[in-house]
Amino acid sequence: MKTQSEINIGLVGHVDHGKTTLTKALSGIWTDTHSEETKRGISIRLGYADITFRKCPVCDEPKCYTTALICEHCGKETETLRKVSFVDAPGHETLMATMLSGAALMDGAVLVIAANEPCPQPQTKEHLMALDVIGVKEVIVVQNKIDIVSRERAVESYNEIKEFVKGTCAEDAPIIPVAAQQSANIDILIDLIEKKIQTPERHLDKPSRLYVARSFDINKPGSDPENIVGGVLGGSLVQGVLKVGDEIEIKPGIQVQKEGKTTWMSLYSQITGLNGGGEVVDEVGPGGLVGVATNLDPALTKADSLSGSVAGEPGTLPPVMHQLDMDVHLLERVVGTKDERDVEPIKAKEPLMINVGTTTTIGVVTVAGNQASVVLKLPVCAETGQRVALSRRVGARWRLIGYGIIK
Repeated sequence: MKTQSEINIGLVGHVDHGKTTLTKALSGIWTDTHSEETKRGISIRLGYADITFRKCPVCDEPKCYTTALICEHCGKETETLRKVSFVDAPGHETLMATMLSGAALMDGAVLVIAANEPCPQPQTKEHLMALDVIGVKEVIVVQNKIDIVSRERAVESYNEIKEFVKGTCAEDAPIIPVAAQQSANIDILIDLIEKKIQTPERHLDKPSRLYVARSFDINKPGSDPENIVGGVLGGSLVQGVLKVGDEIEIKPGIQVQKEGKTTWMSLYSQITGLNGGGEVVDEVGPGGLVGVATNLDPALTKADSLSGSVAGEPGTLPPVMHQLDMDVHLLERVVGTKDERDVEPIKAKEPLMINVGTTTTIGVVTVAGNQASVVLKLPVCAETGQRVALSRRVGARWRLIGYGIIK
């Protein structure tokens, strides 16, 4: 059944708490496919998995919820509820920028917390703050690895989680005990995702706008020139519709030298193919993760070189900004480290890491204070009123310190 995923749900949390294992339990797909991910046993890039949630028409709740075509309890054929894209974000502290890029695509999130470690761990806190900063409202907490702890530790872990989420976007979130390795309680989790994380209202009549999270050269080394195909963009359409044959503009584009000056030039291309929900389709709408085949030179798209771009109908995209003027909202404390410290005011000339949509760039503060200005090393395609995540260098790492609203 050629249906596009209609919602993006993030899987976030501390490194090695079971996000990728939970993705596999839900979808059957192991999202760590990069060679370094396989070698090191951690997620490095954003992982994606599309899955169809289904319901048995005979069995009682919650065991009626499944991802199988045939109910494992009664043998009846199950009915389709909706198709979902999972975004598996890396949990390692050095990969926070990647997680923030993924958060820009999330309509809701599942926060994974392992019961065999004290809560909160540094990146558990940092990821939850990131959801707050980016504006993700619908959150479900999964208490994972309950199969390897005692009942007493499971209850203690539950109480730690309840205390930890107070005052955050997950304060009233349900907490589901799960053993992802054994696929235990996955039916209950699907039930809660269906009830709590609703598909947001989509705007099909607006000009198309795709947040690009990945870009690829899918040609194999040594391919014959006549068989080479154009570059591919991967990301999520936040509004409008894309069809095969449409012309698209990609901003900020590429850096060019013009009359002795460095400038940025938009790229233009035609859509030659679309993939939504793992199916080849003629048209995609908002929601879910999509692949867009183009006739761009694959050298322009290889190795995620266009990730962070915005693509859409030519002439309708937001402007390319080389400087951001914004209202700044800082957290009270720096999260992500064992010894948390107060967040000091932003200072002139200090560098900040800035996440705008799926873009990550570095900027230098020229005007400090609650109304700040930042000159960017790499420009962004953004618009007034858009929320951006701000991170500061603390020791050897970038740490989330708050957010800004572009003026």
